[in-house]
Amino acid sequence: MPPRDWASELTTYAESKLAQNLAQIARCTAMLTPAELWHRASQTCNSVGNLLLHLEGNVRQWILGGVGGQPVTRDRPAEFSARGGPFGAELLAKLEGTTRAACELLRNRGPNELLERRLIQGYDVSELVAVTHVVEHFSFHTGQIVHMTKALRGVDLSQYDAQGRNVQPGLP
Repeated sequence: MPPRDWASELTTYAESKLAQNLAQIARCTAMLTPAELWHRASQTCNSVGNLLLHLEGNVRQWILGGVGGQPVTRDRPAEFSARGGPFGAELLAKLEGTTRAACELLRNRGPNELLERRLIQGYDVSELVAVTHVVEHFSFHTGQIVHMTKALRGVDLSQYDAQGRNVQPGLP
């Protein structure tokens, strides 16, 4: 197999991690009732619904807007202040669509483009940093969603066996 350039390696990995996290989020969302989706453990905590709104806004702003140059209108405070809203399937579909579009855009980025500077959400970053930020951010909130689902439903959502091997076929 011929060696791949670092840009392809990075964007392929980013796409894989986003897909893995989306699969976990989909598992969780399917288990939650509408009340559980918008449940907050306290007034200082977010709900799963808030995090779905927030992740979609973040991917749209940082990748589609910041890297891709698409116009983005985002009300970030509203992502966190919502106390109810669409059902989980609707929120998930929007997040999946935005993430799919972001991955498609990233597949076409080469090494030179990923080193270009962008101003995103007030930060002067390279596209490389923008991609890394989105994957890290997405993973962090996926962990929160998994934890909240486990706490609300009393279920085991582990992806790994006792030896640390992934129990979901095809995922690293």
